[in-house]
Amino acid sequence: MTNPTARNHTALPKARILIEALPWLTRFNGKTVVIKFGGNAMVDEELKAAFAQDVVFLRHAGLKPVVVHGGGPQISAQLDRLGIASSFTAGLRVTTPETMDVVRMVLAGQVQRQLVGLLNEHGPFAVGMTGEDAHTMTAVKRHAIVDGEPVDIGLVGEITHVDPGAIQALLDDGRIPVVSSIARGEDGHVYNINADTAAAALASALGAEVLVVLTDVEGLYADWPSSEDVISQLTAGELEKLLPGLASGMVPKMEGCLHAVRNGVGSARIIDGRVPHSMLLEVFTDDGIGTMIVPDAQGDGS
Repeated sequence: MTNPTARNHTALPKARILIEALPWLTRFNGKTVVIKFGGNAMVDEELKAAFAQDVVFLRHAGLKPVVVHGGGPQISAQLDRLGIASSFTAGLRVTTPETMDVVRMVLAGQVQRQLVGLLNEHGPFAVGMTGEDAHTMTAVKRHAIVDGEPVDIGLVGEITHVDPGAIQALLDDGRIPVVSSIARGEDGHVYNINADTAAAALASALGAEVLVVLTDVEGLYADWPSSEDVISQLTAGELEKLLPGLASGMVPKMEGCLHAVRNGVGSARIIDGRVPHSMLLEVFTDDGIGTMIVPDAQGDGS
């Protein structure tokens, strides 16, 4: 006969984990969380499956998740297969009309469909859309800045307006919107939008409680590259002072986080998408695992 004391003892750590999550479940119940899906989590099959589980868990736990994604590696791979040259200026993909056709095809037809499929393995939740749909995102042409001068990089856009009505309707219906970072301009052109920027703009428009950005580092480092100490929390003002010295790949992510917390989002989190279930560790545990950015008024750690 199994010793009931031993059985209870082995189960106790699971109960403690659930109890630790309780205040966070209470705090975030009914709140919107916008998640920028990117980095290694987009191309590793096990990480993609874990991400889908996390998002569905959030939905079942009473949150309202929205997923925004790009697809840089997949776009580059498809351009290579088609023999189309791919180049970058100031960290932005030069997007010719021919390249834009591939961007739309890959984002809305490949990356988005795979992610919707993974989420819907757990129930009829996910609905795919792009920023073009229902005029959700409107953009204008964006120029790269090189040596202080604007450079034409084609159909790359900057978001000027977000109408979250269609996404909010999906959330109210219990769905999980999966949004590709493409937007239409008033000039009739379709633009390629940086997914970090798109996620931040959407989080602000929805009045999200949290913006989560998955990336391939542990968080924001205090003194990279001489130190690998991750900053656990900083205010919008503190982040703004750090921006000029950040690595180019982190700049759009951190600019997005800064925009979000200064435009109504409760907090923004940079977390390591290479860690399975990192999103749950960040949102539902006392310690968290990434870097959290909070509005200036919350800088006392409250």
